[in-house]
Amino acid sequence: MNIHNLNSRRKFISQAFGGVGAAALGTLLHGNASSADAQVRKDGKANEIGLPHLPPTAKRVIYLFMSGGPSHIDLFDYKPILEQRHGEELPPSVRGNQRLTGMTAGQKGFPVCGPIGQFAQHGECGAWISDLLPYTSKIADDIAIIRSMNTEAINHDPGITFINTGSQIPGQPSAGAWASYGLGSENQNMPAYVVLLSQGTGKNPGQPIFSRLWGSGFLPSNHQGVMLRSSGDPVLYLKDPDGITRENRRDQLDHLAALNRLKFQTSGDPEIETRISQYEMAFRMQAAAPEIADLSDEPESTFQLYGEDARLPGTYAFNCLMARRMAERDVRFVQLFHRGWDQHVSLQTHLRAQCLDTDQASAALITDLKNRGMLNDTLVIWGGEFGRTAYSQGKLGSGRDHHGRCFSMWMAGGGVRGGVSYGQTDEFAYNIAENGVHIRDLNATMLHCLGIDHERFTFRFQGLDQRLTGVEHAHVLNDILI
Repeated sequence: MNIHNLNSRRKFISQAFGGVGAAALGTLLHGNASSADAQVRKDGKANEIGLPHLPPTAKRVIYLFMSGGPSHIDLFDYKPILEQRHGEELPPSVRGNQRLTGMTAGQKGFPVCGPIGQFAQHGECGAWISDLLPYTSKIADDIAIIRSMNTEAINHDPGITFINTGSQIPGQPSAGAWASYGLGSENQNMPAYVVLLSQGTGKNPGQPIFSRLWGSGFLPSNHQGVMLRSSGDPVLYLKDPDGITRENRRDQLDHLAALNRLKFQTSGDPEIETRISQYEMAFRMQAAAPEIADLSDEPESTFQLYGEDARLPGTYAFNCLMARRMAERDVRFVQLFHRGWDQHVSLQTHLRAQCLDTDQASAALITDLKNRGMLNDTLVIWGGEFGRTAYSQGKLGSGRDHHGRCFSMWMAGGGVRGGVSYGQTDEFAYNIAENGVHIRDLNATMLHCLGIDHERFTFRFQGLDQRLTGVEHAHVLNDILI
């Protein structure tokens, strides 16, 4: 075929379908979100025929992600036999033929390693929690501890990708992007999905955190997470250069949008309209983001609650406080990634350090939301990509390897019943014994709390109706819901 004819055909198709694309994108962008079978208006309220599929119990999510794999054995899953048989060989029948990571597969022995802290029952519910988490112990009646989480992933990158996107293969939309796509934002001056990072005093540096973990994948790119920086301007280039007024910037954006729309009419590229939308969001964020990051209006009681680290940008405590401030402003999905939980060695010092980093602020967030009457409609999730082994990696007591067969997480607020312990592991905390919860089930439950039926919430891509929960069965954890 003649190349000139080919170019003419492309131009004709582009122009013919540009109007259709513009109409569709106008609905998408001006409504700020859509799903395969629903529309959400700009004000964030669902149309009569669309989302939410069911009455939501949560308006927003705060996801406290502990990157590296917190040890369920040392924090939430008390097993007396691990103390009694400390140093003895793990019975082969417990491990069976399960695959191990390359870090321990070649070990000559697998000595049982008991918890490094002391466990006790807390709250009226009597939940078993380690003394490494004294503040979390005080909110035992406000949280639901899931002790039977499981995943197929045994290494960090596939594990953290799986739990955040529903697939071990990179490139899928993140959970926050799905929430943004389905429900949009009730705050037009901030993104629907915001990400905050912190590095713990455990393993340093912790496991790498890639921006694709809050990416939009095949969803429109305006639903990807926006990472706020820990120092300086919350977002790069948010401040206008000297000599540029708000009026100047508004005029520039209006002219730029006009040029972009002319280009869209000839190319039909949906990312052009998305780019216009993001420029407008950045303009509005110039006023909103600095105000959220300015803690001068917080009373001293706030820092007594969250700890002195809450004054220091970039710390986990500061990010927890920021999450509460964004929740107050109706940001739909806030995700904190805290690195340093990968205790292959130095278990005693590094795990204790991570708990000191996070325990007070995590509990403070729940208490703060509860005191403000916000916990009822804010879903808080705490946990990592997997747990740790009951046996020691290397010298006894030195560290623990990755373990995806079972691990612990907790949820609170947003329709979740407090004071609940769900699921059981075997006596070595190595295998699921009762009520297993796959990470797909966790995501299905999160969507359910937001009023979304995970099976109906799809996006057509590569000929398939794609879902956050994938194609395998997932179920909502109704037993832990109000």
